Amino acid sequence: MTTTPDEAAALSKVMRLRYAGTCEACGAAIDAGTRATYIRVSKTVRCLQCPGDAAAPAEAAPSTAPVEPLETIAEPVPASEPEVVEAGTAGSSARREYERRSAKREARIREKHPRLGGLILAITDEPQSTTAWARGARGEELLAAGLDRLAGRGVHLLHDRRIPRTRANIDHVAVASSGVHVIDAKRYKGRPSLRVEGGLFRPRVEKLVVGSRECTRLVEGMHKQTGLVRAALDGAGYADVPVHGALCFVEADWPLFGGSFVIDGVAVLWPKKLGERLVAPGALTEHDVDAVHRALARAFPAA
Repeated sequence: MTTTPDEAAALSKVMRLRYAGTCEACGAAIDAGTRATYIRVSKTVRCLQCPGDAAAPAEAAPSTAPVEPLETIAEPVPASEPEVVEAGTAGSSARREYERRSAKREARIREKHPRLGGLILAITDEPQSTTAWARGARGEELLAAGLDRLAGRGVHLLHDRRIPRTRANIDHVAVASSGVHVIDAKRYKGRPSLRVEGGLFRPRVEKLVVGSRECTRLVEGMHKQTGLVRAALDGAGYADVPVHGALCFVEADWPLFGGSFVIDGVAVLWPKKLGERLVAPGALTEHDVDAVHRALARAFPAA
């Protein structure tokens, strides 16, 4: 049976493919976005280099009707939707650990004292090793509330990020034009200060002190976190993006004037001072900030 031009046009159509396919005549792979003949009846595709058959317009008798240019009948390839970045919930992992420890303590006391367990729980306090997790979670939540208000000023945030293959986490990561800021939130009592020992005849040693408590280990922990973020950025092709570490003490006894300092490359400050640091001008464009934010969200999932 001879196929008329009108019938051929109804059976097939030259178009730009939305998805990759395989030519039903020669078996060649056809990439998405390539122009090819779509055969409606069999729902198959055929590359334009192959000879036509009864269903293809190549076998149709010549038509005097005007031919519509391919550009007008080609269908656009839909752009892929950008992935949604999960910012995370500040303090969620610390609060879960507090609840786990608290529930375990309650179960242990009730099992040991079936009759008096409720009374014992009511008149005794939880150990400091348990309440420290709740206090830490609250500190992260308070800091996040302030940081989130900077979203309209070009700061992209990630909260409570899990470090793969470990039980540790990063409290906050902020990406801004000035670079990536790795932030550890602390809710300690007392005034943070920098203590310098040694000097002329002994090696100079800097120590972080909060009140009467020596907390230099926090600086060492921050170096580990910034090192992991640095490695993730290098692996993603962002070796030129600077990484900064910050210890932010929430509700500490800061002086009215001054007070912030840097110890071994790590900034020690309070929430408002941290906000000023994050919105400072830098070399990264808005596109750079968005791309780095997405790369870090993939490297460090929400905890």
